[in-house]
Amino acid sequence: MQEKILILDFGSQFTQLIARRVRELNIYCEIHPFNKFPEVDGSVKGIILSGSPYSVRQDDAPHFEFAKHHKNLPILGVCYGAQYVAHFNGGEVLASSTREYGRANLDYIKPDTVLFKDVPQGSQVWMSHGDTIARIATDFEIIASTDSVKVAAYHITDTKTYGIQFHPEVTHSSDGKQILQNFLVDICGCAQDWTPDSFIETTIAELKAKLGDDKVVLGLSGGVDSSVAAVLLHQAIGANLHCIFVDNGLLRKDEFQSVLDSYQHMGLNVKGIDAKQRFYDALAGLTDPEKKRKAIGRVFIEVFDDAAHEIQGVSWLGQGTIYPDVIESVSVKGPSATIKSHHNVGGLPDFMKLKVVEPLNTLFKDEVRKVGAALGIDQNILGRHPFPGPGLAIRILGDITPEKVDILQQADAIYINNLRSAGVYDKVWQAGAIYLPVQSVGVMGDERTYENVICLRAVESLDGMTADWCHLPYDLLAKISNEIINNVKGINRVVYDISSKPPATIEWE
Repeated sequence: MQEKILILDFGSQFTQLIARRVRELNIYCEIHPFNKFPEVDGSVKGIILSGSPYSVRQDDAPHFEFAKHHKNLPILGVCYGAQYVAHFNGGEVLASSTREYGRANLDYIKPDTVLFKDVPQGSQVWMSHGDTIARIATDFEIIASTDSVKVAAYHITDTKTYGIQFHPEVTHSSDGKQILQNFLVDICGCAQDWTPDSFIETTIAELKAKLGDDKVVLGLSGGVDSSVAAVLLHQAIGANLHCIFVDNGLLRKDEFQSVLDSYQHMGLNVKGIDAKQRFYDALAGLTDPEKKRKAIGRVFIEVFDDAAHEIQGVSWLGQGTIYPDVIESVSVKGPSATIKSHHNVGGLPDFMKLKVVEPLNTLFKDEVRKVGAALGIDQNILGRHPFPGPGLAIRILGDITPEKVDILQQADAIYINNLRSAGVYDKVWQAGAIYLPVQSVGVMGDERTYENVICLRAVESLDGMTADWCHLPYDLLAKISNEIINNVKGINRVVYDISSKPPATIEWE
C-alpha cells in the first residue's frame, strides 16, 4: 500500500505548492477539499492543513473534524490551518494589529524541537495573514516567534500536532523545505520512497489488474501527457492498446507525419486519421473562441468514436489527464469559473459507452516528464512545449480558413526553429505564433502593402498556473521577424507579447 500525506485544502493559493514540495521529498500526497475529506486508512501517514482566504472568525469559515484525527495522526497546520486548530481548541485568533505580510525572521526557536531540527535561529520565513493567534490553550507550547508574531509556531503537548503561521512551501522561507522534511520524515515517519521508478512499477501492476485482457483506445496528441500515458498502458497491456492520432488540420507544420513516425519508432500501435476537412467545415464562420473550442471538441469525439468502432471489443478510453486538471474539477467551491473549456475531466458523451482509465491523474506536469524519462521516451517528445488541444484554431483570432492556417504554420515553424537553433527552446515553457485579425500598412520593394500581423508569444513557468514573458534576445527577435516577413506571404508586421499570467492567459483565446 502506497503511503501518503493528505493535504486539506481550505482554498489557499499555495495549496498546490505544498503538494509539490512534499513530492520533491519523494513522498506521495493528495489534495482534498475540506468539505470532501476522504476516509483515512492505514496508508495515511499525516495531514497538512492549508492556508485560506477566510478568517477563522467568519461565520462561514471552513471547518475540519480536528478532534477525530489529531490523537491518531500527525497534523501540521499552515497559516489558516494553524489558526483554526488554535482558535477552536481553547485559544483565540484576532485581527492583527501589526503587518504580518512578507519576510520575517525566527528570532526564537525552542531548543530540541523536532519540527525545527537543523533550522537556525534567524531563519527567514514568509508571512501572509491578516489574523494572528493572540492566545493559545494551556496544553499548547510556543516553539517559534518573530519580533512581531509571538506565536509563529506551536506544538500541542503529548501529540504530533503542530501549527505554523508562515508558509514553508514558498521559496522566500529559506528553511521551509527542511521544516517540511522534519514533519514528514521525523514526525510522520514517511519513507521517501515515491520515485518515478516506483510510480511506474506500481502503476503498471495496477493497470494490469484493472484492465486484464480488455482493449483500450487512446487519443494521442504528440504531447508529453498522452505519450507517457500511452507507454505506461502499452507496457501493461501490450497489443490491447490501440492509439489514434487525428490530424485536425490545426497542428504545427509537418507535425502529423513527424509525430506518427516518432510513435512508430516507440513500438506503439498507432493509426493516423486525416480529418482536416471535417474540422474546417465545422469551424467555418465561427469567431467566438468558446464556440471554436466546442466545435473542435465535438468533431474530435465524432472522429474518435468512428475510429474506435472499427476496433472490435474496446472497453476503455485512455486519457492523459494530469493532477492539476483533477484538482481544478473538485476545488473547494466546486469547479472554478470557466475561463476556457479545455480539461478532459468530467466524463464522456452518453453515446461513447467506454470506461475511462487515466494513468497520470496523480502527477504534476514535471513529474510526468520524469516518469517519461524513466520509461526511456525520447527527449524530443518529453521536452515538447505544451500545445493547446484545439491547436492553431485558438492562435488564429477570428474565423478559421485553410489559408490562415497555412500562413500561421509557416510563421510558427520559423519561430520555433529559431528558438531551437539559438539554444533557448528548452529554457522556454511555451512558445507560439498568433495570427491577429488586424491588417497594417507596410512597404515591400517600393510597394505599399496592407497585410496581416503575427504576434510572437513565449513564457517561462513551472506548471502553467502562473507565467512570465520571456526576455528573448533582441537580435534573435529581429532575426525571427525578418525571416517571417521575408518568407511568409501575407505577413508584413511581427510584434512580441510582453504580458504575464495573470492577468493575461498564456494563449490568446
